[in-house]
Amino acid sequence: MAERLRGRLEGMARAGRRPGQTETRELILAAARDQFAELGYDGATIRGIAAQAEVNPALVHHYFGSKERVFVAALQLPIDPAEVVPRLVDGPRSQFGERIVRLFLSVWGDPETRAPFLAMMRTVTTNEQAARLLKQFIERQVLAPVAAGLGVPQLRLAAAASHMVGLALFRYVIQIEPLAGADVEEVVATVAPVIQSYVDSGDVTA
Repeated sequence: MAERLRGRLEGMARAGRRPGQTETRELILAAARDQFAELGYDGATIRGIAAQAEVNPALVHHYFGSKERVFVAALQLPIDPAEVVPRLVDGPRSQFGERIVRLFLSVWGDPETRAPFLAMMRTVTTNEQAARLLKQFIERQVLAPVAAGLGVPQLRLAAAASHMVGLALFRYVIQIEPLAGADVEEVVATVAPVIQSYVDSGDVTA
């Protein structure tokens, strides 16, 4: 894909047109997908992505800021951990269960963000490479920083996250009643204490 985009840009150059921001950004993303697929999330670097795209690394930073955000854009993830993690960690730890359930329901309840989540779930269940990349990313960029911020074992946080995935599956995908039709506040009141129990039982700071 990166080669096709590069060929298109070279054609533009021969025609006297300068590649625009959109073309350059897409070239970087295509190179990033190749690099992540070949090297994994941990192995890929901004410098390597820039080298494959044949652009200056500073240009990658200009468009995306960090490898994490390149990954989010390249795989079209519906959420950005750089925005989500602080929202989960900031605030009283005693209210974490409610924070994460409300955030989860707001994301899945919006058709515009639910659709990319569904697409991502389909991809990782049928594509081993995509599943491996997402696994690395979630472990490093979501579970690890949230667990550290809350002072709980990562195992307990992963268990809580799996509970949330089950909630999404039953409420929004399979639409099991009465969960699918329940009021948001009722779901929060029911599920938040369960999620909170994972955190309260796993204090590693005591």
